Amino acid sequence: MTVQTPNQEKEVLLQMTNVCKSFPGVKALDNANLTVKSYSVHALMGENGAGKSTLLKCLFGIYAKDEGEILFLGKPVDFKTSKEALENGISMVHQELNLVRQSSVMDNLWLGRYPLKAGFVDHAKMYKDTKAIFDELDINVDPKEKVSKLSVSQMQMIEIAKAFSYNAKIVIMDEPTSSLSEKEVDHLFKIIEKLKQRGCGIIYISHKMDEIFKICDEVTILRDGKWINTVSVQDTTMNDIVAMMVGRELTQRFPEKTNEPKEVILEVENLTALNQPSIQDVSFELRKGEILGVAGLVGARRTDIVETIFGVRERQSGTIKLHGKTVKNRTALEAINNGFALVTEERRSTGIYANLSIEFNSLISNMKSYLGKFGLLSSKKMSSDTQWVIDSMNVKTPSHKTNIGSLSGGNQQKVVIGRWLLTQPEILMLDEPTRGIDIGAKFEIYQLIMQLAQKDKGIIMISSEMPELLGVTDRILVMSNGRIAGIVETAKTTQEEILQLAAKYL
Repeated sequence: MTVQTPNQEKEVLLQMTNVCKSFPGVKALDNANLTVKSYSVHALMGENGAGKSTLLKCLFGIYAKDEGEILFLGKPVDFKTSKEALENGISMVHQELNLVRQSSVMDNLWLGRYPLKAGFVDHAKMYKDTKAIFDELDINVDPKEKVSKLSVSQMQMIEIAKAFSYNAKIVIMDEPTSSLSEKEVDHLFKIIEKLKQRGCGIIYISHKMDEIFKICDEVTILRDGKWINTVSVQDTTMNDIVAMMVGRELTQRFPEKTNEPKEVILEVENLTALNQPSIQDVSFELRKGEILGVAGLVGARRTDIVETIFGVRERQSGTIKLHGKTVKNRTALEAINNGFALVTEERRSTGIYANLSIEFNSLISNMKSYLGKFGLLSSKKMSSDTQWVIDSMNVKTPSHKTNIGSLSGGNQQKVVIGRWLLTQPEILMLDEPTRGIDIGAKFEIYQLIMQLAQKDKGIIMISSEMPELLGVTDRILVMSNGRIAGIVETAKTTQEEILQLAAKYL
C-alpha cells in the first residue's frame, strides 16, 4: 500500500462519543466511541452483536441514537435520513447489497440524483459520468447492463463505485470482501488506497484478520455494545484483537475433528445443468458423516452444484442417488421431502424473511409437521421447536417474536441452519455458511457442522475461505469453470495444490 507522505496531515473527521441505542429487550450500544481521521483506514471490529452496524447506522441516519454526541468535521450532526448523510459527505457500502436489480447499472449509481437536461434525465451525461468513474476504478462493467445479470462480486463493485461517486469524506465499508475473489479483493484495496489518498477516512468492518493488518491504520474494538479499545494496527497482534473482541483468549480457530466418514450415502453422476454456462458432467460421492468442501475461484460455478442437486436449477442430464436409490429433486420441495437441505449464500435475499419473526423463520420449511387433525396449526409444538432452534443453535435473542432482521448476521445464520435441521435432512448443503460472521460465531458454526457430521449427516460445504476448507473438511472438491478439476483429501493437500486445480480449465 502507499506510504503516507509528509504533507498528509491527519485531522479528526469524525468523533462519536458515548453513543447509546436500545431496542426492545436489548441495549445494542452502551456508551460506544469511534474517532476517525483523514488519510486513514479505521477498522471497526467485534463479534456479531457487538454493536458495529448499529453504531454506523446511528451515524448514517438509519437509526436515531438515544444518547451521545456525533461530531463531523468539527460540528455536531444528527442525520435523520441516509440521504441527508450522503449529501453531507458520508457514504456507506452495506454488507447486504441494496441495488434495484431490474434497473441498469447507471440508474442504480445515480438513483435519486439523476443529471437533468431541459427537465428530462440526461442519459448521455449519466453514461459518460458512470464510465468515467468505472475507468478510474478499473471496473469492467457496461453502465447500461441490467443489475440482475451481474455476479454478486460485480454488484459489490457497483455499490463501491456509488459510494465513490459522492466524493464522500467518510466512506463506511461493511464486509466489502465477503463476495470477492482474491484478485477482486486486491482490486478493492487499490480503490481504498485511492480514497485514502483523497483524504478520506474509511471505516472498515471485516472479520478477516489478514485484511485488517494489510490495509488498516487503526482499529476500534466493541464488545456487547461497549467501547473496549482503540489501538494502532502496528502496535497490536491478531491474538490481542481476538482477546479484546471475545473477552477471552481463543486458543484454537477450528474445533478438533472427531467425525468418521462411513459408507457412501450420496452419488452424483454426470450432473449437467440445463441452462449454460453452468456445471457440466459433475460426478462425486459423499459419505455418511463426511464434510465435503467445495473450492474454486469466483465463476467456478460452485453454487450451481448445490442448486442443481436441490432442484433450484433445472437438470439437463445426470443422476442423483441417495442410499443407492435415484431421486429426481425436480423442485426444492421435492428435494426437502427426499431429505436434502440448502443454506444459501445470500442470507438476506434468499435465506431469511427479514421483517418476520424468529419463530416464522425457524418453522417455515417444516410447516406440515405442525398440522393437527382438523388442519389447524399446533402453537404448542411450534413454540417448542422454535425454542429448540434458539437453544441448540445458541441464538441470542430477546424472544421468539423478535424480527430476525434485527439479529446479528451470525445469529441469523444459526436460525437458518436450525430451520433446516427441523426438517431432519440426511444431506445438508451449506453455501458460504460463515460469510460475514465473526471469529467467535464462526467457531460455533464449525462446531455445529462437526456435530452434525458425528450424527452421520452428509455435509457439502462451499467456501471461499481456504483456511476454513482446510480446517473443517475431510475432502475438497475443486471446481474450475463449471467442471470438476479434482477431488483431494484435506489432510494431504495444500492451498497451492487447490489453487492450481482451480485454474485448470480457465
